[in-house]
Amino acid sequence: MASTPPHNFSWIEPRKLAGMAMPRLPAHYQYLLNNGIKHLVCLCERKPPYHDTCPEITLHHIKIEDFCPPRIDQIERFLSIVEDANSKGQGVAVHCMHGFGRTGTMLACYLVKKKKITGVEAINEIRQLRRGSIETHEQEKAVVQFHSHSR
Repeated sequence: MASTPPHNFSWIEPRKLAGMAMPRLPAHYQYLLNNGIKHLVCLCERKPPYHDTCPEITLHHIKIEDFCPPRIDQIERFLSIVEDANSKGQGVAVHCMHGFGRTGTMLACYLVKKKKITGVEAINEIRQLRRGSIETHEQEKAVVQFHSHSR
């Protein structure tokens, strides 16, 4: 089957965690699978199209309204999915509609936990890796508050 990277795909930690826009073609799921990604976290209100074309990838749905920040329990659920998958040698990809706001926010929270850095440092790092990430003040605030919460 054809394999094509989803729009805005990039690794945050190779073979462990990637961010991307919503997958829209069966070839996107094949690309994820070919690159060791066995878990896809959807942050959109609706599940992505064709997600059932690749049963080897587990879809996790954490609904967050567009341009809104995740709640602490949603961040913790996301991080738990990543930790569990990585402990089994499986990669995780996370997406929202375009892969910037909600996706960038979750990826920054991952860096806060993984690297033990501040929220501001994590936001800056994600924005260097993925231009345009974390779109609203509320999303920035969620990362900073997660850092305070996790200390």
